[in-house]
Amino acid sequence: MVFMNKKAFIEFMVRSGVLRFGEFTLKSGRIAPYFINTGNYKTGEQIAKLGEFYADCINDSITGPIDALFGPAYKGIPLSVAAAIALYNKHGRSVNYCFDRKESKDHGEGGSLVGYPIKDGDRIVIIEDVITAGTAIREVLPKLKAAAEVEIAGLVISVDRMERGKSDKTAIQEVYAEFGIKAYPLITARDIIDEIYNVPIDGQIILDDNIRERIETYLKTYGA
Repeated sequence: MVFMNKKAFIEFMVRSGVLRFGEFTLKSGRIAPYFINTGNYKTGEQIAKLGEFYADCINDSITGPIDALFGPAYKGIPLSVAAAIALYNKHGRSVNYCFDRKESKDHGEGGSLVGYPIKDGDRIVIIEDVITAGTAIREVLPKLKAAAEVEIAGLVISVDRMERGKSDKTAIQEVYAEFGIKAYPLITARDIIDEIYNVPIDGQIILDDNIRERIETYLKTYGA
């Protein structure tokens, strides 16, 4: 199954100031016609709604039991917590959550993970915002594997930008090829065009002919 609430999620990102159109220089140096900044979510209402979108995607897409949601520090932490709350409130599924520290704690209980103590055989879903090069995944997998022999049941992200990573594959294709982890994006770059091109949001056309042409050109140049 696939996430069904794509248009609603895109409109939510626009209204939250998370999805913007213009000219943006990315870390890669590419000049992009759109930008996604999940750091702009800042209210309780927004994070609650965001958690519901993630929970819907998890519930729609990932089959089998889930022992914990794991949120890589830092942006993944509130995402995993919000998704766990929404899974319980909206879908009646009580799922554990945990996250990592950037640096291991050498006092108290110690360790590099916080929250649910993962154990051998657990099925873990990683919760992230946007994958650019898969760096966060490469950093957290050794921490998870050091803690227990877990199975990564999936990776849930807000947006698949559908751009080449370090090779001719997209970043999520590279993650699958390298680690066997399947990604479940709430939306893709193509969905953004398909869902809101010339469609008014609060009475305003956000993605017009000019923006669409620029995104299409960008995807032809950097897409995979």
